[in-house]
Amino acid sequence: MDRLTAMRVFVSVVELGSQSAAADHLDLSRPVVSRYLAELEDWVGARLMHRTTRKLSLTAAGLETLPRCRQMLELALDLHAAVSLPEAQPQGELRISASTSFGQTHLADALADFVALYPGVRIDLQLLDRTVNLVDERIDLAIRTTGDVEPQLIARRLSVCRSVICAAPAYLQRHGQPSEIAQLSEHNCLTHSYFGRHVWPFEIDGQVVEVAVQGNLTANEVMTLQRATLRGAGVAMLPSYLVGPAVASGELVRLLPHARLRDLDLFAVYASRKHMPNALRRLLDFLAERFPREPDWDRWLEIPAGATAAPAAPAAPQTKPP
Repeated sequence: MDRLTAMRVFVSVVELGSQSAAADHLDLSRPVVSRYLAELEDWVGARLMHRTTRKLSLTAAGLETLPRCRQMLELALDLHAAVSLPEAQPQGELRISASTSFGQTHLADALADFVALYPGVRIDLQLLDRTVNLVDERIDLAIRTTGDVEPQLIARRLSVCRSVICAAPAYLQRHGQPSEIAQLSEHNCLTHSYFGRHVWPFEIDGQVVEVAVQGNLTANEVMTLQRATLRGAGVAMLPSYLVGPAVASGELVRLLPHARLRDLDLFAVYASRKHMPNALRRLLDFLAERFPREPDWDRWLEIPAGATAAPAAPAAPQTKPP
């Protein structure tokens, strides 16, 4: 019996709550999982689990065995890391989490290039527009846009995430173009559920100035807000990495280019430096090089002296949206 594999199966069954879930996670068949559990119980000399069709629970022997199995698996990882050559090719699966917008516009291409460079690595990419619990959801690395990172997590800053105020020419034809940030309160502002739903933060002379906004559409994902903005539904605060092509083509107009919104940071977040897989370490270095501190996607924000960020819409009377 491969005792380390049997221990890994046992720990996975406990953590995932069922043999079928552990089988899927370990890429084993259900009978093989059952056989490993039975052989581990024979080796230990005690029943480790009460198994029914509805519930799985540990016996007293199982409760004693579980932490020791985890310790043995950690020691095995330490031994492997100690004798592995630094230039060894990374292998294994990495479970990555990111927002839908950043995942589709930039991260997917980066990960495709990474696995082409390291074919022994498998990526499970989860695009979720919420903050995930890295431990509970078995996430090896999360890409987050935020101003704060939970203190119990380790964060590596990759780049900056800037936002811009945009609207479609059709909307501006109907409602006019704001010339000051205070005038945003007179417009139909399309907002994000988790950031800037009621106020948009600007930085003026080193101080944060918040402008109250309201509108008839809120979404938890910025690509949805961009689509609604393109349809002329209102004014939106959107990440620069997403809207550059639409502004360049004239489909969207950048508003208030002189007013700077508060920057957020793009972080690679993980739970622990201990027993970090070689694949994860290589991926962190790869992403840090791929997404520099001054990102390429913000080149369009550079405004030459005397120029404007986008053509102004024809003048129209300032009216509140219906």
